[in-house]
Amino acid sequence: MKLATLADGSRDGRLLLVSRDLTRAVNAADIAPTLQAAIERWTEVEAPLQARYQALNGGGLPGAFGFDPAQLMAPLPRAWQWLDGSCFLSHGELMQRAFNLAPIEGVEHTPLMYQGAGDDFLGPRQPIALPSEAHGIDFEGEFAVLVDDVPMGCTAEQALKHVRLVLQVNDVSLRALAPREMKTGFGFIQAKSSSSFAPVAITPDELAEDWHEGRVQRPLEVSWNGKWFGHPHGGAMHFGFHQLIAHAALTRRLHAGTVIGSGTVSNADRSVGSACISERRAIEMIEHGAARTGFMRFGDTLRMEARSRDGTPLFGAIEQQVVQAVSPCV
Repeated sequence: MKLATLADGSRDGRLLLVSRDLTRAVNAADIAPTLQAAIERWTEVEAPLQARYQALNGGGLPGAFGFDPAQLMAPLPRAWQWLDGSCFLSHGELMQRAFNLAPIEGVEHTPLMYQGAGDDFLGPRQPIALPSEAHGIDFEGEFAVLVDDVPMGCTAEQALKHVRLVLQVNDVSLRALAPREMKTGFGFIQAKSSSSFAPVAITPDELAEDWHEGRVQRPLEVSWNGKWFGHPHGGAMHFGFHQLIAHAALTRRLHAGTVIGSGTVSNADRSVGSACISERRAIEMIEHGAARTGFMRFGDTLRMEARSRDGTPLFGAIEQQVVQAVSPCV
C-alpha cells in the first residue's frame, strides 16, 4: 500500500490511499482518520485499507481524484519519536579523513543514533525556511521506517515484523552549528531543523525484492538546482533497520508512530556521487586540500527520488526550495 496525508487545516491531516503509480488518490479517513491512528490500530485497519488500495489500482473507484503532492503534509506530520542513525560507514570514514577526527570506537558493532525533533515534519513541497545562510544549510537524503509498538528488548530477529511503513527523508542539517553541539555530548538541537518527507509512505511489500535484509535496495537520486548530485544505493547500510530498531529498544519501549532513519545514504564508490553537501566537501578536502562546494543559499532548489527497477516512483519526489524564515517573534 501507499499512504499519504492530505493537508486539511488540522495538525495531523487526513489519511489518503495513493495508487501504485502515484496518479490517483482516495480518502481513507473513514477507515482511519490519520496515519498515526492507522499505525496504532494496524491489525484492524490493514485489511480494509488493502482492499480499497486494490480497488484504487484497478480503476473506477468512486471518489478517487488526481494525486497532487503539493496538497500533502508529511505522511506522518508529527511523530511520537524521531530517531536517526548514521549507518553508512563510508560517510563517517570520509568525515574522519577530511577533518582528521579519531575513529569512533566500536562503530562497526554498535549503531550511531540520535534523538531528533519529530513534532514538525515538512511535506514534500513545503519550503525549507531557515533564518540564516551562515548556518551552513545542507540536505541529507535518507530512508526511514515507521514502526508499531515495539517491546523493550526486541531482538533484531523480531524487529522487522514491527516495520509497517517505509519512507524517504530529507534530514536538513545546519553544518555551522553542529560542531559545538557534538562536542557537548548532549546531541543536536539547533543543528537539526525540521526534516522533510517524500509524498507517500509505503508498505515493505511495495519494494518486493528490493526490501531485503532490512534495507531499501534502491538508489536515491538527488539533484541540486536542477543538476545531478548523486544516486547512492540504499543497500550499502552497514546496519539494517532491524538492527536499528533493536538498538533503540534495548532499554525502552518504542510506541507506535516512532520513525527511525538510516542516516545519509552513502557509498564507497565515489562515482555515484553523494546525498549531502558535507560529504562532497569532505571529498574535496581530501583530494584538493580545501572544500570547493558551498552550502545551500536562499532560492536554491532540491529534488530527491527513489524509483523501482521498472522506473515506477516509489515514494514520490521531495521537491523543495530554501527560503529565509520570517520570525513572528518580535
